Amino acid sequence: MSAPENLPEIDNGLLRFLTCGSVDDGKSTLIGRLLFDTKTILADTMNAIEKTSAKRGMSAVDLSLLTDGLQAEREQGITIDVAYRYFSTGTRKYIIADAPGHEQYTRNMVTAASTANLAIILIDARKGVLTQTRRHSYLASLVGIPHLLVAVNKMDLVDYDQTAFERIKADYLAFAAQLGIKDVRFIPISALAGDMIVDRGDRLSWYDGPTLLEILEAAPAAHTEQAEDFRFPVQYVCRPQDSANPELHDYRGFMGRVESGEIAVGDAVTVLPSGASSKVKAIEIGGQQLQRAIHEQSVTLLLEDEIDISRGDMIVKAAEVPEAVKQIDATVCWLSETPMSPARTYLVRHTTREAKAKIAKIDYRLDVNTLEQQTVTSLAMNDIARLTLKLAQPIVADAYARNRATGAFIIIDESTNNTVGAGMIG
Repeated sequence: MSAPENLPEIDNGLLRFLTCGSVDDGKSTLIGRLLFDTKTILADTMNAIEKTSAKRGMSAVDLSLLTDGLQAEREQGITIDVAYRYFSTGTRKYIIADAPGHEQYTRNMVTAASTANLAIILIDARKGVLTQTRRHSYLASLVGIPHLLVAVNKMDLVDYDQTAFERIKADYLAFAAQLGIKDVRFIPISALAGDMIVDRGDRLSWYDGPTLLEILEAAPAAHTEQAEDFRFPVQYVCRPQDSANPELHDYRGFMGRVESGEIAVGDAVTVLPSGASSKVKAIEIGGQQLQRAIHEQSVTLLLEDEIDISRGDMIVKAAEVPEAVKQIDATVCWLSETPMSPARTYLVRHTTREAKAKIAKIDYRLDVNTLEQQTVTSLAMNDIARLTLKLAQPIVADAYARNRATGAFIIIDESTNNTVGAGMIG
């Protein structure tokens, strides 16, 4: 019997979240448990990891094999690459990023964290808050993840002792206060046994809060917590110029993705960096007409006036015009094995715009373990530093804390076209 047609479908939106923590804290096992208990593992995948677990002499299925996909990861029992997994419940879709714990893979974690809206920081109940815990917490706050969930894992190995959980909670809160981390929650779990992941279990009766999945289900989706300015970087100018179709002969549409905010037909807009003004005549998606477009929709905008617009320009609302700048102060994570050279010219890619750039100065390199600021003249792979860039052409940027899409950029090596750095403005 089907459900009544008039019942609304519940959709809490997409949630991108990150799992991180020290080595062997159980990140991959946690994700495997989530996928297993929400019944989102395909039968052939389950058979494969059952066979691998049996070859290793394990009595139970090793759920970490669901995410440790590289052969080197399976052989060493560690996570190297960022593993993305997708699953859904009846009310929400999820994208999980499993980030490496080792310090030499800092760049991998920064990449994974850049799009997450929530971070699960795992702590081994036996070991407590470690250096890597602090480092991952700092990186999560650095890239603007608004919500942190500290999951004290392996509670089964400390006999589900509440005292151990409370001690770790107090230690972490003291550290979080130093970083200015405000939104942090705590939950005791056993990823191996499944306690407090999807099902509550019966061994953590002293904890009366929600399960991990319940926290994920209720977490705010991206773009929903505060009003955002409209930002529309132009990716492509569509000019069919079809002489056989009079309607398309003068068609001029501006295609791109709404990075933040929303736009409606009739809204007054400004095109940057030129400063030209117009109004939105139409909004189209897949041949359909829309009255408005919201964040993360890829649409085509048509304007009432003929304006010279090209790829790299940005369309904003007339009342929400940001400043075009040719110098930016930013926090940069260096991704390349080739060290940064202040003598070289690089290419900065910001939204759909590119500009040549020089390193004006490096204020300091940050030791992510001690948060000490160190004086350096160059950057090596995985280094995080505060620096100033001078650009040949202006970019239209917001502070990263205000807008993660228009406050972020990447640095490209012109000679190899490799991405060598990622930065956050402000």
